[in-house]
Amino acid sequence: MAPAAASGGSSLPSGFSVFTIFPDMLFTLEFVFGGLVWILIASSLVPLPLIQGWVMFVSVFCFVATTTLLILYIIGAHGREASWITLDAAYHCVAALLYLSASVLEALATILMHDGFTYKSYHENISAVVFSYVATLLYVVHAVFSLIRWKSS
Repeated sequence: MAPAAASGGSSLPSGFSVFTIFPDMLFTLEFVFGGLVWILIASSLVPLPLIQGWVMFVSVFCFVATTTLLILYIIGAHGREASWITLDAAYHCVAALLYLSASVLEALATILMHDGFTYKSYHENISAVVFSYVATLLYVVHAVFSLIRWKSS
C-alpha cells in the first residue's frame, strides 16, 4: 500500500500507479467480479425476467463505467482536478447501492428458483449471487475510501 493511500491521499493516480495505490487498485477486482456476474447472469436460465434484467443492467453498467474510469485514470484525463475526486466518490457510492440492490434481488430470484430448475442452472445462479455480493463489498470499500479521499481534498 502506498503511503498516500494510508493517509487518505487527496489526489487521483494516473498511469499505471492506478494498479498500485489503494483504493484504486480495487478497479481490477471490480472489473473481474463484475464481469463474472455479467457472464453468469447472461448464461443462466431466467425464471424472473424483470429481476434478472435489473441485475444484468447493473452488472453491465458498472462493468462499462468502471472500465471507462480505469482507462481515463490510466491516461491521466483527470488532470489532478478536484472535480474528478468528487466524481470518483459519487460513482462508487452509486455503484455500491446499485450492486446491493442487484445482489438482494438475485438472491431472491435464486431462492425462488430452487424447485423446478436443473441442478446446473441453480448453481450458476448461486455463483452469480456470491460474486455479486463480492462485487458489492468491493464497491462499498472503494466508496468509503473514495469518500475519505474526497473529504481530505
